[in-house]
Amino acid sequence: MKDLAYLNKFFLKYKWKLIPGVFFVITSNFFAVIPAQIIRLALDLVNENIALYKLFQQFDRQEILYKIFASSLLFFGALVLLLALVRGILLFFMRQTIILTSRHIEYDLKNEIYNHYQKLNLAFFRRNNTGDLMNRVTEDVSRVRMYIGPAIMYTINTVVLFILVIVAMVNVNVKLTILSIAPLPILALIIYRVHNKIHVKSEKIQERLSTLSSYVQESFSGIRVIKAYTQEKNIRNGFANESESYKHDSMSLVKIQALFYPIMLLLVGLSTIITVYVGGIDVMEGKITAGNIAEFIVYVNQLTFPVSSLGWVTSLVQRAAASQKRINAFLKTEPEIINYNNDKLNLKGDIEFNKVTFTYPDTGIKAIDNISFKVKAGEILAIIGKTGSGKSTLANLILRMYDVNEGDIFMDGKNIKDINLYNYRAQTGFVPQEVFLFSDTIANNIAFGQDLLDMQKVENAAKNASVYNNIMEFDQKFETYIGERGITLSGGQKQRVSIARAIINEPKLLIFDDSLSAVDTKTEEAILKNLGRIMDGRTSIIIAHRVSTIKNADKILVLDEGKIIEEGNHQQLMAKKGSYFELYEKQLLDEEVVNS
Repeated sequence: MKDLAYLNKFFLKYKWKLIPGVFFVITSNFFAVIPAQIIRLALDLVNENIALYKLFQQFDRQEILYKIFASSLLFFGALVLLLALVRGILLFFMRQTIILTSRHIEYDLKNEIYNHYQKLNLAFFRRNNTGDLMNRVTEDVSRVRMYIGPAIMYTINTVVLFILVIVAMVNVNVKLTILSIAPLPILALIIYRVHNKIHVKSEKIQERLSTLSSYVQESFSGIRVIKAYTQEKNIRNGFANESESYKHDSMSLVKIQALFYPIMLLLVGLSTIITVYVGGIDVMEGKITAGNIAEFIVYVNQLTFPVSSLGWVTSLVQRAAASQKRINAFLKTEPEIINYNNDKLNLKGDIEFNKVTFTYPDTGIKAIDNISFKVKAGEILAIIGKTGSGKSTLANLILRMYDVNEGDIFMDGKNIKDINLYNYRAQTGFVPQEVFLFSDTIANNIAFGQDLLDMQKVENAAKNASVYNNIMEFDQKFETYIGERGITLSGGQKQRVSIARAIINEPKLLIFDDSLSAVDTKTEEAILKNLGRIMDGRTSIIIAHRVSTIKNADKILVLDEGKIIEEGNHQQLMAKKGSYFELYEKQLLDEEVVNS
C-alpha cells in the first residue's frame, strides 16, 4: 500500500465528497441487516399462528386469526420492501459520491502526470518510448481509479456489513456464530497466500501492455516505411507475438482468480451447511427458534458478498498498486533543466561558449569537446561539419535542452542557467532537423507559437518560407489537414511549413538545424533572401551540410568530433585551404557532375 499512499492527498482534497459517501455506505448496511430480523419475526409468527390456528379449528375466531395472520405477513413483506427501497436509494447516493469522486481524482492524476511530462527535459523522452509514456497516463491511471472508486467503496461496504452481521449473529447465538464463520479464517489464509502472486503478475501484465502499446504506436508511425519494404506480414507476426505474450500473462492471472473464487464460494456454502445442521439441533433442543435459523441463513448469505468480493477487491488493489508504482517512478523523476528565474527577458542575441564540454548521459558519447566561440547580436553564425560532429548538439545546448557538463554558455552576458528559460525560448525560433508537424490544418501548424490565429501573419510567414504557392494549390488551402506528422506533404513542403512556423513571430534568435536539405537550390536562395530581410539586426544560427547555404554567414564554425577545427568567414576559410576548402571543392564538383 506504500505506493498507493501517494493518492492520500487527493482523498484530503475531496474529503467532503468522500465523507458523505462513507456515511451512505454505513447507513445502507444497517438497512441490509434489519430485514433478516424481520424475516425471523415473520417465521416465528408463522409457527406460532399455525399452532394457534389449529386450536381454533371449527370456531368463528379462526377466521379472525387468519385475517390477523395474513395482515401481519403483508406488513412484514411491505416493511422488507420498504427497507430494500431505502437501501437502494442510499446505495445510489453512495455511488454518486464515491464513484464520481474517483473520476475527479482520475482527472487530476492524469493532468498531474501530463504536466509533469511537460516539465521533464529532452533526455527523459529519449530514454522512454512513447507507448510506455501513453500507457501510464491511460491504462495505469484507469487501474488506479478502480482502486479509488470500486475497491475502496466495496472495501468499506464489506467491512461495515461484516461487522454488523457478526454482531447481529453473536446477539442470537455465540456458539452458532463461531461454527458458521469457522471456514472464514481458512479463506483469509488463502487470500494472504494468493495476493502476492496477483501483485507480481499484475506488474508483469502492465509491462507487457506498455510493450504492446509501444509496438503498435511505432508500427502506425512507420507505416510508410513498412509498406515500402512490404513488411506487413512480419509486423503482423510481431504484433501477434507481443499479443500472445500479453495473453499468456493475463491468462495466468485469470487462472489464479478462476480457482480463487470457487474456493471462496465453497467455504461460504460450507458455512450455510453448518448453520442449518447445528441450528437444527439447537431448535430441537429448544435453545433457539426456527426463525433464528432463517435469520442466520440470511446473515451467512449476506456474508457471501463481503467474503467473495475480497478476491476481486484484492485483485483491484494489487493491480492498482502495480500501476501506481509505475506512475510514481515517473512522477519522482526530477527535471534536470530547472528555471530558477522568472524575470522578464529582453533578448538581444549575444552568445558566448566558454570551454563547453557535453556528453550525452544515456549513451556516454562526448558530443562537444572544449568548445569556445562568440557571436555578436545581429550576426549570422553558420555551423558545418560531418554527420555526428556535434552540430545539432550545439543547437540543443543553445536552447538549453540540455545542461553542459563543463564550461559555461552566456546569453547577453548572463549564464544561460540564470535567465528566464521560458521567456528566452519564447523569443527564439527553431527549425529542427527532424521536422514535426501536428495532425491539424496548415494554418494552425504555422501559427503554433501564437496565442491567437492571425491569418495575415500566417500568410506572410508562408510567403517568406516560399511555401505559399504550394499551399494555395490545395483544395482547402490553409485549412488543409495534413495528417499525422504532416504525412500528406512532401519533405520540402514540411520543411518550409516548419520554417514558416519559426519565423512567424520574427524571433530575436533563429536556429536552423539543417532545415533546407529537402529544398532545391533556387528555393533555398529565396528563403535565405527572405530570412536576411526578416532577421536583419537579429542573431541567426544556421546548421547545414551544404556550403552554398552558409557562405554569406558572418562567422562559420567547422566541427569535427565535437571540436572546432576551423573558424572564420567564407573568404577566410577558403584562403586557409583546409577542411572547409576541401568540402566546398567536393560539393562544387558534385554539382557539376549532376548538372552535366
